Formats: sequence, C-alpha cells, structure tokens
Amino acid sequence: MSELTFSHDTFLSPFTWRYGTAEMRHIWSEEHKRRWLRRVWVALAEAEHEAGLVSAEQLADLRAHQEEVDIARATEIEAEIHHDLMAELQTYVEQCPVGGGIIHLGATSMDVLDNVDVLRQRESLELLLTASRALLSTLAELITERAAQPCMAFTHLQPAEPTTIGYRLAQYGQDLLLAYEDLHRVQLKLRGKGIKGAVGSSASYAALLEGTGVSPAELEARVMARLDLEPFPVATQTYPRQQDWRVLTALSGLAGALYKFAFDLRLLQAPPFGEWSEPFGQHQIGSSTMPFKRNPITAEKMNSLARYVAALPRVAWDNAAHSLLERTLDDSANRRTVLPSAFLAVDELLRGAQRVCGGLRINERGVSHNLARYGLFAATERLLMALTRAGADRQKLHAVIREHSLAAWEALQAGEENPLRQGLSADARITRYLSPRRVLELLEARDYVGDAPARARKMAESLRQTVRRDS
Repeated sequence: MSELTFSHDTFLSPFTWRYGTAEMRHIWSEEHKRRWLRRVWVALAEAEHEAGLVSAEQLADLRAHQEEVDIARATEIEAEIHHDLMAELQTYVEQCPVGGGIIHLGATSMDVLDNVDVLRQRESLELLLTASRALLSTLAELITERAAQPCMAFTHLQPAEPTTIGYRLAQYGQDLLLAYEDLHRVQLKLRGKGIKGAVGSSASYAALLEGTGVSPAELEARVMARLDLEPFPVATQTYPRQQDWRVLTALSGLAGALYKFAFDLRLLQAPPFGEWSEPFGQHQIGSSTMPFKRNPITAEKMNSLARYVAALPRVAWDNAAHSLLERTLDDSANRRTVLPSAFLAVDELLRGAQRVCGGLRINERGVSHNLARYGLFAATERLLMALTRAGADRQKLHAVIREHSLAAWEALQAGEENPLRQGLSADARITRYLSPRRVLELLEARDYVGDAPARARKMAESLRQTVRRDS
C-alpha cells in the first residue's frame, strides 16, 4: 500500500468516514487546505504586484497553476525536508517556472497557515449555523404541535407536577437558541493572523516594501481584503490562541445543549417512563442477543460525542496559556486533530438531533398513564387552595390530604391503582367544604399546567424569528 492510499486495513479516524457530513470532512481535507494555502499565496502576490514587487507575468503564472494541488508530490518532498508548509510551497514552485521564485515573498509559515485555519473555521461555523437553524425550525414545529399537551414533570427524577410536552421541548429550544447565538457571535468575531511576518513585527515586509510607498499595514490590508478576513491588530508568529479556546468553548456549549436533550430522551424512552422514543428503522437491530431491544442509539451516540467535545476547550486553553513569548510549536500537533474533530463531532451531533426531532415518537398511552398515576398528587395543591378559600383551616386540611397521599403512594408502590381520587372525594372532612364533584374536578391534573402552553408557543416563535433573521 502506498503512503497516500488509505483503506480499512490501517487506522482511520471515525471522523474520516463514520461521523460528520461529507461537507464538513471536505473543509478539513488536505486538498481543501492546500487550495486555501495557494489562495493566500496568490493574494499576497497580487498585493505585492500592486506594490511593484511582482511582475504581471509572475502573477499570471501563479494564477495559472493555482488549482493544481499535487499532494503526492508534496508528500515526497515533506519526507525529505520534514516541513509540511515548505513541501507544499516547493510543489507549487515546481509548477510555476516564471512566478515560482516570488511565492511566499516576505512571509513566514504562519502568515499562510494561520489565516487558512481561520478561514476553514469560518466555513465550518457556517455549516453548523445552517444546521442549527434547521434544527431550530424543526423544534419550533414540535413545540407548537405539543404546546398544550399535558404530561408529568419530574424533579430529582421524582414525579413533581404536570407540565406540557411543548413546554419541555421549549427548554431544549431555548438552550439551543442560546448556544446558536454564542456560535454566531464567535463566527462574526473571527480574526486572522494577518500578514505580519516571523514574530508579528512586519520587519520583513518593511524591508521588502522600502521605497515602494506602500506600508506593511497597507500590504496586509490588501491581502486580507482579498481573503475577506479581518486580521487581529497585533499578533506574534501566530494569531492569539485565545481565539481557538473561544471557538471550542462555543462548540462545547452547543454540544452541552444537545447532550441534555439526548440524555432526557434516553430517560423518557426507558420503560419506567415510556413516553418518548427516537425513530427506529424497519430493519434496525437493537441488540445482537436480545431481538426485542429498541435501544436509543442515536441519543447515546450524541451523549458520547458531546462528552468528547466538552473536553476539548481545555486543550485549547493550554495551547493559549502555554504559548510562550512570541510562539512555541507545542500546539501544532494537537490542533491538527482538535479543530477538525471538534467541528465534525458537533456536525454529527446536529445531524443526530435533527434525525431524532424529525422522527420523535410520543407514546400517548405512556404519557397519559404517568399523568394519571402521579398527576393526582400534584393536583392536591390546587384542592388545598380551594378548601382554604371555602373556609377550611389550611393546616388541618393539609394534614388530611397528606394522610390520603401517603396511603395512595403506598398503594402505588404495591402495584395497585391510585386510590387518591376516591379517598379525597369521599372524606367528610373535605366534602364539608366542597362537593365530591368539585373535588374530582379540582383533582383533574391535565388542567394544572399554568401558562406553560403560552410560554411554549412564545418560545417557538422566538426560534422562528431567529431562523428568519439569519437565513
């Protein structure tokens, strides 16, 4: 097998083929990277042509061979010289007999590589923002559809009070919206290193431009305008690695929002809850040994990948904090995997969330069963308030309701039907103030959801407005 042939008889990253979209993989491919490197070199040559340093013939030669990326040749050269950027540069030089001598004129490696890294991050963020908007739209529809459908809410993993399915979904929508806005802000604030030379002082460009009437800052502005990328006002040999940390932190925030949704889904799909489930294909197999299994594999994958993304900001923090003086190279190796894998993992998270939300299954019987089984306990709060308004002693009736509630809970634990409704509506200490019929009405838990439906619908509209604004 040659060096450039990769197949399944050697190690491959799961992100090479299993996780993430083809579009995201292309952005982080070597071919795409090298095309961007050549665009930066051409942009630099164009600006230097305007300054009178590069001839029209030399520039035309660079442009003519700009798309002729030859990774095989570059790999051969790198094996000999052990410098990946110089290997690509020498490959380009060999292809340009007229202009090869002026490629990279005045530049240091990171003038090219760092700007390319940021350009690829910007492209990746655009893909993620587009996918996030699609997910926000899907969630908005789900929230609206289920805004008023009551279900049992749980705090401390114990039955609490009723809520609505739409209101629960609105929590995930709100989390995703916050993460989306953070990601959007990070994208807008992305900056490149610019064209500043070996330690960021632009000394090489100042020497090169002497007598041309063009300053290093003007040259940088012309190059970066061609790349449509604003540079940091100051930089060392690299752009500030704090930016990587901010990007990865925003990605981690989005992963965290999706993690909670996936984890809750796994709980709700478990038989003791039995309310929600992710889509399950007609020919999908849940277990190699248990044919009946319908495991929440997409949600589990989402939790696994999100955990991984959550750990990556620490690597970026170390890269930023340990970048001694004007630069060290101890960030280089890990950035080759941290940046692409973070984007590909979040890409896969969004794809999984879209699949789950687009095919989310609600078990109506399970929802109704849990509401009937546990909702009565929450509705006793409303009964107590009505009894107090009717003239009852709040403390005494609280003790009466507690007595019935504890007995009912014991019955449930023994596998019996909930006797709370019958017990309360037949207790003379209660019916002295309210009729049995009124007691039963007050114990109807399905109505005890407050303004959750209205709040859910309002959140759905916020999601839609964001999508319309940014689409």
